[in-house]
Amino acid sequence: MNIFPNPNFDFMNKRIAFYFVSAIIIFVGLVAIIASGGLKYNVDFEGGLSLELAPITVAGNSLTVTQIRETLNKNGFSDAEIQELPNSHSFLIKAKSEGGIGDNIIRTLKEEYPDHTATDTFIRAQDEVGPRAGADLRAKAVNAVLISLLFILIYIWVRFRFTWGFIAAFGLFHDVMITLVVLHFMKMEIGMTILAALLTVVGYSINNTIVIFDRIRENMKLYRKEDDNQLVNRSINDTLNRTVMMTLTTLLVNLSLLTFGGPVIFDFAFTFMVGVIAGTYSSIWVVTGIVLDTIMALKKKKAIAVKSKK
Repeated sequence: MNIFPNPNFDFMNKRIAFYFVSAIIIFVGLVAIIASGGLKYNVDFEGGLSLELAPITVAGNSLTVTQIRETLNKNGFSDAEIQELPNSHSFLIKAKSEGGIGDNIIRTLKEEYPDHTATDTFIRAQDEVGPRAGADLRAKAVNAVLISLLFILIYIWVRFRFTWGFIAAFGLFHDVMITLVVLHFMKMEIGMTILAALLTVVGYSINNTIVIFDRIRENMKLYRKEDDNQLVNRSINDTLNRTVMMTLTTLLVNLSLLTFGGPVIFDFAFTFMVGVIAGTYSSIWVVTGIVLDTIMALKKKKAIAVKSKK
């Protein structure tokens, strides 16, 4: 299926403008993140409690979020975050504190609402992570991202060129940063689910980039006399149908996850959606544009060196 039968778009003409767009988004995002005290981590990385409670109805009366919040505030758990999960209609309680807080919250609710909490299925899930374990997971998450970038750099160095490897690694850094900025403004907490989505974004984005890089390398052999700007534009246009179709089909599947996946998969699906858009954008304009600038800079340097020898 060809969405663009004979594409001939001049993507590289506006690349400088897109550099500024990316720089502004990342800069504003970093300032906002630093001003707010850094990224928000959930209990996976920060340590604390994640407690899911089943909806219980007794004589037609259901336990509400307001009742739970009032009870916890009254008993010294004012920092706990309480929300009703829309699809399952269960309650999710999160609190960042030392171990044992989960048992104390459960005990408090059972004493306050004995009829609503008498069933064995009242507690659907209970996870507690200590501060040290959370910090250790956070460090391992950063290492996982850095190691993945290192191996991608080595792979592209071997397959293409060393400088292209650095450019591709920068593109992945760009995609991750754009995604983190969006997550920050959405007030989403970073945890293992979002980390998994970010690593998936890295794999998706580098796949797009490699396809365009491969076409640039082929066209450099086929069209030796063609202008560098035209050659890179030709390479992007050659792969445009594939890039657009892959992005649209990925987003379509991801939309179904966002719509029907429920709260458990929402963080992953939303993060991946943002990353796919950022990755497609950077592969076409940012990363490929930097490759073009690098090719032209190296040719200019070589020409100057030849003139100096004469």
